Amino acid sequence: MKPVKPQDRRVANIYEAEFQPFVFDDGVAMGDSVLQLNDAEPLGVGFHVYRMPPGMTTRPHRHNGHEQFLILEGELIENDGTVFRKGDLVWLRDGTEHCSYTPNGCLLAVHIAATETTVE
Repeated sequence: MKPVKPQDRRVANIYEAEFQPFVFDDGVAMGDSVLQLNDAEPLGVGFHVYRMPPGMTTRPHRHNGHEQFLILEGELIENDGTVFRKGDLVWLRDGTEHCSYTPNGCLLAVHIAATETTVE
């Protein structure tokens, strides 16, 4: 087996790497940020690590494809009151509409199939 070529691999430590601010198409930035190694997808699509600062609530949105996430740090509270904590692995069906709040900040490993649609 041949060694992996440097151009065929990217590595980042989630505790040391620089996250990119997440900015919506309409220019709104809420303080959240993303670490994503695959630059062939839009920021926040595909697999990435997502950081929410303390006190942040996401914009209400609809998923255009399934979403899966794992809470790595902190907790996340859904608009229906469901609380997710460190270690919780969550799957949301395509078409699900929701928003999330984090009182003390959180870090998630996320896979999103396609760009979400804001539903304000």
